[in-house]
Amino acid sequence: MINIVSVLLHTYNPQPILVQIGFLKIHWYGFLIAIGALLGFLIVIHLAKEYGLKKEDVYNYLFYLIIFGLIGDRLFYVFYAWSYYSHNLLDIFKIWQGGLAIHGAMIAGVLVMYFFGKKYKINPWLLADISVVGLALAMSFGRWGNYFNQELFGLPTNLAWGIPIALGHRPPEFLNFIYFHPTFLYESLWDLFLFFVLYLIHRVPLAIIKNNPADKLDYGYIALVYFILYSIARFFNEFLRIDFSPYFFGLRVAQISSLTIILLCVILLVYKLIKRFKPTAVG
Repeated sequence: MINIVSVLLHTYNPQPILVQIGFLKIHWYGFLIAIGALLGFLIVIHLAKEYGLKKEDVYNYLFYLIIFGLIGDRLFYVFYAWSYYSHNLLDIFKIWQGGLAIHGAMIAGVLVMYFFGKKYKINPWLLADISVVGLALAMSFGRWGNYFNQELFGLPTNLAWGIPIALGHRPPEFLNFIYFHPTFLYESLWDLFLFFVLYLIHRVPLAIIKNNPADKLDYGYIALVYFILYSIARFFNEFLRIDFSPYFFGLRVAQISSLTIILLCVILLVYKLIKRFKPTAVG
C-alpha cells in the first residue's frame, strides 16, 4: 500500500480544478477543506454530545468558529505575504487559489472559545479540548488541497515519494529540479496521528464523568498537548518548505509562531498542573 502511494505521488501531476461545468469551477482546494471541515465538525458534535453540551449551543459555536476561523486563517497569511498582496488587493479574496495560515485560525479560534464560553456559561477549556480533535482531522484532509494547487512543497528530493512540481510553480532557484518533498503529506499524516491519539485520550475524562457525574474535571490539557505537538512538528517541517516567507532571526514566520505557541502552552500546562496538585492548606 505504501509503495502504491509513493508511485502515485511520484508520477501523478495534480490539477487544481476538480470539476468544471461552464463557468462554474470546483477547486480541489476548496472541496478538500470543506470535506475536512465537515468531518471535523461531526467529531466536535459527537464529543460535545458525550460531554452533555446542548446541541443548539454547539451549532452556534461552530458557526462562529467557521466565520472567524476563516477570517483569521486568511488575514494571517495575507499579513506575512503582504509584499505580494499590497500590489494585488483583489487577490486577498481569492482563497480558492490557496493561502490560509493555520496559526491565524488558531488565534481566532481561541478568541471564539473564550468569548463564546463566557457568554453561554460553557468552560472554554472544554470547548478547546473538544475542538482540537476536530481541527486535527480537518487539517489532515485540508492539507491535500496544497498538493493539488502545487504549493507549500519542500526542498528538492530523490526520495521515492517526492512529488513532481510543474515548471511554473517552481521557485527560480530550483527550476532544474523536478521532484520535491511533499511537506503537505508530512503534516497531513501527523495531523491524522494526532486525531486518533486525542480522540482516544478523551475516553479518560468521559469515563470519569460516566462513573462520577458529580466530579468537577479540570479541562484544557488535551488542547494544550495538541498545540504543543502540532507546533513541534510544524517547526521542523518548515525547514523543508521553500515557499515565500519573511524571516526573523533566521527563522520563518511559521516557526516563530510555532515556538511562541509551544512556550505559551508549556507555561499554561505547568501552571495548570501546579494549581491542580498544589496541597491545600489545612486550617
